[in-house]
Amino acid sequence: MISILSEPLVQRMLLVGLLVGLAAPVMGTYLVQRRMALLGDGIGHVALAGVAAGWLAGSAAGLAKQDALAIPGAVVFAIAGAVVIERMRSRGTAADVVMAILFYGGIASGVLLIGLAGGSNANLLGYLFGSISTVTWADVWLSVALAALILIVGLGLRSALFAVTHDQEFARSTGLPVEVLNMVVAVLAAITITVAMRVVGVLLVSALMIVPVAIAQLLTRSFSRTMHLAMGIGAVLTLTGIWITIFQNLQPGALIVVLGVVLYVIVAAATAVTRRARA
Repeated sequence: MISILSEPLVQRMLLVGLLVGLAAPVMGTYLVQRRMALLGDGIGHVALAGVAAGWLAGSAAGLAKQDALAIPGAVVFAIAGAVVIERMRSRGTAADVVMAILFYGGIASGVLLIGLAGGSNANLLGYLFGSISTVTWADVWLSVALAALILIVGLGLRSALFAVTHDQEFARSTGLPVEVLNMVVAVLAAITITVAMRVVGVLLVSALMIVPVAIAQLLTRSFSRTMHLAMGIGAVLTLTGIWITIFQNLQPGALIVVLGVVLYVIVAAATAVTRRARA
């Protein structure tokens, strides 16, 4: 086991998995509170278009590594998509309609641009379902920086962000900059998605943000405790899934999500039995 942990690839996989497991539930807690659990899907597919655009830019620039600009492109497109969704939502446009448009437009654009850049279906599948085994140390340090930003802002502004997500009118009456804080949540959600994309892929990234929160909500009622417990659950799920795939030929992103869903079913069943016994 010690020899396995000394492998640089394993170290990179576990470190990125830990960062994603801790950061994703932080923003997932705010999204669940705002009843926008599917926001990650909409932004994730826009991020896929950004990946393809970055790939195309790298190919046009003649870079030795075509996907060198893939993650920066995903960050830019995801933030732009999050800003559009938040602006449309604040103007009264149905958020689910906007996300559906971005959902289909993003994935279609991604497929077309990947093809124009000379990428293959294998390259596309890596971003759709995750490809943590291809993470480099440059990706690790970028993940560290982005995850640190998510944790610092998400935890540091927790009281203000909770007030905005829970009751915007009350938050506005207390003098909080509601529009700015709403935009902060949207942008941080976009950054979270780009960080988690390499681990679980854009098709499953929303699950990593929401499932740990859903499990934590079964066990605690406090917003703060729910967030902290969800962070712990997310870290355990990602590390466990990655560790299993080191020894078994399984897709890490899919395994992490399946483990989360199974844990949710077990916890939900256990809490239901406990409540009936108490009654």
